[in-house]
Parts: sequence; structure tokens; C-alpha cells
Amino acid sequence: MLAYILRRLGQSVLVMAVVSLISFSLFNFVGDPVNNMVGQEATREDRVRIYQDLGLDDPIITQYFRFVGNAVRGEFGLSYRSKRPVDELIKERLPATLELVFVSAVIALVLGIVAGIYTGIRRNGWLSKFILSSSLVGVSLPTFIIGIGLIYIFAVNLRWLPSSGRAGVVDIGWWRTSFLSLDGWRSIILPAITLSLFQLTMILRLVRSEMLEVMQTDYIKFARARGLSERAINFTHALKNTLVPVITIIGLNIGGLIAFSVITETVFQWPGTGLMFIQAVDFADVPIMAAYLVFVALVFVVVNLIVDLLYVFIDPRIRITGR
Repeated sequence: MLAYILRRLGQSVLVMAVVSLISFSLFNFVGDPVNNMVGQEATREDRVRIYQDLGLDDPIITQYFRFVGNAVRGEFGLSYRSKRPVDELIKERLPATLELVFVSAVIALVLGIVAGIYTGIRRNGWLSKFILSSSLVGVSLPTFIIGIGLIYIFAVNLRWLPSSGRAGVVDIGWWRTSFLSLDGWRSIILPAITLSLFQLTMILRLVRSEMLEVMQTDYIKFARARGLSERAINFTHALKNTLVPVITIIGLNIGGLIAFSVITETVFQWPGTGLMFIQAVDFADVPIMAAYLVFVALVFVVVNLIVDLLYVFIDPRIRITGR
């Protein structure tokens, strides 16, 4: 058990080390940051002074370890565009992204698991076939096409929901939430649905395939022979044995929602970290780009570490292997 946890922690540290190296490369090999900070009228002395202030004249090894040390403390320098600390910019934008990801994850998990169980149990029903056919939309159409389509239907034609922006924001200390107002919920519905469709389809089809496989096993046949009710068979025995692969997808789902929120936030002009990253790319704002890359990698590592630890409690075979 302890060896299993330590092994997973070591792998997580290794992944973050690789990501930090990639982020450091962005700082040093993607353009000249001084050109984005000074105008054409800047003298050579001004450029040399800025290089020294940024520490760009130090050896590469010194710069790398300084970058890693600052990243561990959550510091990524100043934004080339706004001249503000990057950690403050992320702190301002993070609530919007986390709330969008939370609502999208709830939609994907609840609807995906429920629909997957139903289509697995009633696989020959007309409603199951309709759900499976409709779910192809989530994997066949690009996210920006789905978002534009939802905007055209519900914002332009029906005028039920806003087309962009984050309305009804309420300040609770340093956290800015849109969950405490009706306008906030109306503004988050369309981007949350858009972001959740692909993940919903993945979860639905995985749960369905796992349910179909489990329902053909011997212990399910034995449970029916014992006279257990269909509810007990489906939700106590069958569903429990589909949890391991489903939890894996859930872990990837949460990390993927944050990573793929870039497109959704751009389409709906949602003021989160994804939109901030796109704006940083347009301006070649390398500190923000590197910080966003490290942040997304950290989310993936933490979520997958939690998923790996959950395996220990769900699957007894892992506990035995860990020992």
C-alpha cells in the first residue's frame, strides 16, 4: 500500500519536472521577450538593463533552477502585456474556469452515468438507440461548432440565454462567483453544455460497454439464479464492477475539461484562464503561457494521483499488489 502510494508520488514529481522543463523552454526559445516590452525607440543600454533585470544574462542552468524555485512558490514573473504578476492574473481568472468546469463535470457525470446504465440495461429499446445516435454529436462535431450552434438557437433565435460573457458575479472575499444569481446561472448554461458534451459521450459509451460486459459474467447469472431482484443485480453487483474504468475516465474528464476549456471560453468570451491563455498567445506573453501549462499539468497530475489512490479502496487486487 505504502509502496504503491510512494511510486505514484514519484511518477507525479517526474511528470511535473518534465512540464517545468517544457515551460522553461518557452521562456528561452520562443522569441525575444524584450522586444515585446520595449518600443523601437529603446536604446541598446535599455535593452541590456532589461535583460539584467529579468535575469536573462545568467547561465541557462541558473535560469532553470530559478524558474523551478519560483514555480514551486507559485510565482511566474510579470506579464509582458499588463506588467502585473502572473499569479494575480490567474487568481482573478481561476474562479470563472473552475465554476465552468464544475458545472460541466456534473452534467457529464450525471447524464453520462445515468444514460450509460440505461442503454446498457435496455440495449434493444428505441430510447436507448436514440440516445446512442444522439451521443454521436458529442464526438463528431468540433466544440466551437457546437458552441456556435447553441448560441444561434438559444441566444439569437429564441433569446432565452445570453450569448457571451459572465453575468451576475458576486464577490465572496477573493472569490468571484456566478452561482448566487439567476443571471450567473443563465450565462453559464450554454458554455457548460458545450464543454460537457464530448466528455458526456465518452462516459456514456464506457459505462454502457462495461455494463454489457458485466451483465454476461457468471456471477451475474448466479445472482439471477438465486432470485435476486433486477435492481439489486444492476445497481449492487453490476454497477460496482464498472467503477474502476469509469473512475479513470472521470479523472481524465476533469483534467480534460480544464485543458479544453480554451476553445469554449473563446467562443463564449468566458473570462477564465483559457481565454487568458489565448490572449497571451496572440501577444506572445510567455510568462502566462508557461504558467497556464504548469497549472494544467498540475491539475492532471493531482487528479490522476487521487484516482490512483481511489483504486486502492475500490479494487482489492491493487491493495494486494501494493503490499
